[in-house]
Amino acid sequence: MKKTLILGASENPSRYAYRAAHMLKNSGHEIVPIGRRNGQVAGEHILTEKEVKKEIDTITLYLNAKNQEEWYDYILSTKPNRIIFNPGTENPNLKKLAEEHQIETINACTLVMLSVGNY
Repeated sequence: MKKTLILGASENPSRYAYRAAHMLKNSGHEIVPIGRRNGQVAGEHILTEKEVKKEIDTITLYLNAKNQEEWYDYILSTKPNRIIFNPGTENPNLKKLAEEHQIETINACTLVMLSVGNY
């Protein structure tokens, strides 16, 4: 199972980040939801601080490229194995930075990856 940090987490059921949190949890993955507002999703508290978490396998992004900029240092300091750029979050600048730090980058949809079994 892959410990996954959800950047852009939301407690709004109409958001893809909300769906991803539930789908990841239901698939047995540990989640670390981080968002702009406190709340809960999939039984976990949504964190709002940039406290570096250890042993993160994957960061799945639900922030657009402009909103990712303030998180660059945090993302890199977390040292994930990979970053998933969900549709609408593609960012060539962060992709380049991540690859310079030997972090795999994937342009894909977390929900689809989980659905087809290649997460």
